Amino acid sequence: MKIAMLSPIAWRTPPRHYGPWENVVSLLTEGLVARGIDVTLFATGESQTRGRLKSVCTKGYEEDAEMLPKVWECLHISEVFEQGDAFDLIHNHFDYLPLTYSGMTATPVVTTIHGFSSPKILPVYKKYNGKCFYVAISEADKSPELDYAAVIHHGIDLGRFTFRSDHGAYLLFFGRIHPEKGAAECIEVARRTGMKLIMAGIIQDQGYFDTKIRPYLDDNRIVYVGSAGPEKRDELLGGAYALLHPIGFDEPFGLSVVESMACGTPVVAFTRGSMPEIIAHGETGFLTENLDEMAQALNNVGDLDRHKCRQWVEARFSVERMVADYIRVYETVIKPDPARRPPALGILRGVGGQAGSQGQANHRLSRAASELPAPFQTLRALVRAQRHRGGDPKQRRHRADVRPGHRSAGGDLAPHPQSRTGQPGVHRGTDRRLFRRG
Repeated sequence: MKIAMLSPIAWRTPPRHYGPWENVVSLLTEGLVARGIDVTLFATGESQTRGRLKSVCTKGYEEDAEMLPKVWECLHISEVFEQGDAFDLIHNHFDYLPLTYSGMTATPVVTTIHGFSSPKILPVYKKYNGKCFYVAISEADKSPELDYAAVIHHGIDLGRFTFRSDHGAYLLFFGRIHPEKGAAECIEVARRTGMKLIMAGIIQDQGYFDTKIRPYLDDNRIVYVGSAGPEKRDELLGGAYALLHPIGFDEPFGLSVVESMACGTPVVAFTRGSMPEIIAHGETGFLTENLDEMAQALNNVGDLDRHKCRQWVEARFSVERMVADYIRVYETVIKPDPARRPPALGILRGVGGQAGSQGQANHRLSRAASELPAPFQTLRALVRAQRHRGGDPKQRRHRADVRPGHRSAGGDLAPHPQSRTGQPGVHRGTDRRLFRRG
């Protein structure tokens, strides 16, 4: 099995500090490689992997202000799809934009949808529904307008999170500083309870930080420590009394929530998005509706067994479980089901029963043809050579309508790109003012 893993290029894979999508891609890639699967990671040049690494840029555009994000995104994505036929499967973690490149190859494309930044991006997913295979990261984040191959919760490397049995003395906010993550609400809870609050994360909304956060920082009761790397993250999560998570949106998943429980630290969160799927109410934390309930729930955190928090994560959110789940999806997509009609008789059916694309059927037929005995291979090569020289009248008519020298991704002559209509979509990663939720 040869997998092309398409990672975002906002940050390095794995990230040095912030970068939840890149973090998940790295964990999955390394887990697949450990199981003997051939993985080529398409990421920034500084990325680290035990698989093959291919890149078009050294750094991520969030780490190099001189980079124009849209340009490098286009180069990065095209690099994968121009080589698509060399792989059995392309796994896209780069949101919706790569779907518009999927026609460049017959190789099936699995896309993990790491959340919908806006309902306005849904038309792209709808267009390629049934042609590509979608994976949701939580039941809460599934769109009723799409078909899904699977729902796969993220997993974490438990070896990176130290379990601590003793309850800490401070509250913790761990995430990007942005209104929808509830940073200001955490300050309000700390003021109501009189407990110390430590805040860690990148500042994604400077105006919000300057007006809602900075005025309350005193380096004593309310402290901001900046963005935390892996070692500092482990220290902060493990030493806290509770992680506060008063999100203001339906969060697709919460890696920091799982990471906190892995350290034994309970989580008190608003009941929104995927939180009911991640937190066991009354056992690994509390689900609340408002700040009053959140402040009240903190009185009961000390009664929770921190061992149960760790055990909950071990049973449900390990990287090993995540890797195994994705391998099952890969095998279903790549290997035809004997109960289904053969490719020559109809369009293949994908995971979960949705229709696969004719391109995927052709891809499998091409691979099957390549395994024919030598005499058939020779005949096949002669026929293809004859057509290439113009022996097929249809081919000659086709060539009359193209510019010399231009070829499609598959090597056949194709119309010049300038003859195509339509404008490319705008990817949210191309505007530094926009952000990925996570």
